[in-house]
Amino acid sequence: MSLVIVGSLALDSISTKAGSVKDALGGSAFYASIAASYFHQASIVGVVGDDYPPAGIELLRKHGVNIDGLETVCGKTFRWSGKYEDWNQADTLNTELNVFADFNPTLPPAYRNCRNLLLGNIHPSLQLQVLEQVESYECVACDTMNYWITGEHEALSKVIGKMDVVFMNEEEVCQYTGCDNIFKAGKDILDMGVKLIVIKRGEYGSVCISDDYMVFMAAYPIEDVVDPTGAGDCFAGGFMGYLASRPKPDKQDIRNAALTGTVTAALNVSDFSVNGIANLDKQTIDAKIKQLKEWTS
Repeated sequence: MSLVIVGSLALDSISTKAGSVKDALGGSAFYASIAASYFHQASIVGVVGDDYPPAGIELLRKHGVNIDGLETVCGKTFRWSGKYEDWNQADTLNTELNVFADFNPTLPPAYRNCRNLLLGNIHPSLQLQVLEQVESYECVACDTMNYWITGEHEALSKVIGKMDVVFMNEEEVCQYTGCDNIFKAGKDILDMGVKLIVIKRGEYGSVCISDDYMVFMAAYPIEDVVDPTGAGDCFAGGFMGYLASRPKPDKQDIRNAALTGTVTAALNVSDFSVNGIANLDKQTIDAKIKQLKEWTS
């Protein structure tokens, strides 16, 4: 297995300035695996209830996502509802963990020797549980959120200390390190043994920081934002999907991965749920990546 993605699958009810949806397909692993699938085959680990829409499974299969690690159990699927007054921040209205409350991620034997592993935005204890099952890998990455930074700082630190790549947004990296300068905060993360910290900056793009270099990436301009949900997951999925396609990633590969993540995240926010990235062709995505590359060269 080249790229294994572990995280949540959810049904989201979302309200934005552009409208609203109820029980739309979502979850960190769902967004990331769809985004990654355009660049490399992804394998997913997660859990859904027996009420999960068949359309979600069909979409994963359509994208060639391996679902051997996806469990379906009796009960209701994880549900989240939120409202966006500000495009950069969702106000959570309700969270129902349902079957996700007892999620015990188990990697099928074929997943345990993966080249690349992406631990989506889930409880750090679950991320650690996955790491204990992996027998070998070349690159392991994680995403997180301010909720875990505040409530599970010690467990999250254990996870970060085992990572090659860490994804955080600007607010999260400053909150985690207690530093209000993202470059100093990024250096503090690297000092924990991380090889690359990728700081997502919303409409201002992103910066990738290693001990040897920095890669700055502008955002891809989207005039009509509809739903920001899952943008960070799509960024991480596109980023890791591209890296998984490269035998020995170097600085140029990191830049191309940032281009890829930026474009997949931008396309995602142009519609509700995964509708912005679900039915694209690779040529369309590649054209936008080329365009952003030319703009930022």
